[in-house]
Formats: sequence, structure tokens, C-alpha cells
Amino acid sequence: VQLQAFGGGLVQPGESLRLSCVASGNNFTLNDGGWFRQIPGKEREFVAGFFALESAGYSDSVKDRFTVSRYKANNTMTLQMNSLKPEDTAVYYCFVLNATGVRVWGRGTLVTVSS
Repeated sequence: VQLQAFGGGLVQPGESLRLSCVASGNNFTLNDGGWFRQIPGKEREFVAGFFALESAGYSDSVKDRFTVSRYKANNTMTLQMNSLKPEDTAVYYCFVLNATGVRVWGRGTLVTVSS
């Protein structure tokens, strides 16, 4: 499985950004997948994602501002980020679970929120 994430960039506080992640290869589904983020010097933290047949879950810090979606027809996940804050600045990583239940990561895309 290979994941390619894109859509990061520099935005001002209050603006929006949409990240996309395209999965390719074999032996995976989008039943389990989503996004983490990592600030330099800190651990990678969960942002939003899908787990089995449950509805999407979000961290408290992004709930009501971010929306995660998946499009199984073209193996794509997106993360719509609204009302961005400086503390949302991080490298964002998408993930899926492969057929053996191992989490596979994309390379990451940098989001910078600054005035």
C-alpha cells in the first residue's frame, strides 16, 4: 500500500484548507483510515478518522472545525479544515490499515497557520 498526501500550505488564522490522501496498491480498505499530525518535538497525535463500520471520530481540538471524508471509488480520503488556528500548525499524515492490520503512513504534508 502506498499513500500520497497533498494539499498542505501556508494560511492565515481563520482560513480553510483541504488535504487529500490517495491510496494505491493492494490489500487495504478505507474502512480504517484517517489523519494524524505531528508538531516537531512532540508525539504524533490523532486528528480524525474512520474505524471499521463506525462513523468518523475526531480529537477534541478539531471537532466542529475539521471534517474527514472517504471516497472508496477512487481510494481517496480528505480532511477539510476550517477556522484554522496557529496551534493547528503541524505535519499531517494520512494512514490506512493494510490487510494484516498494520497501520501504513503517507509521507506527510505541512500545514502552517500564521499571520
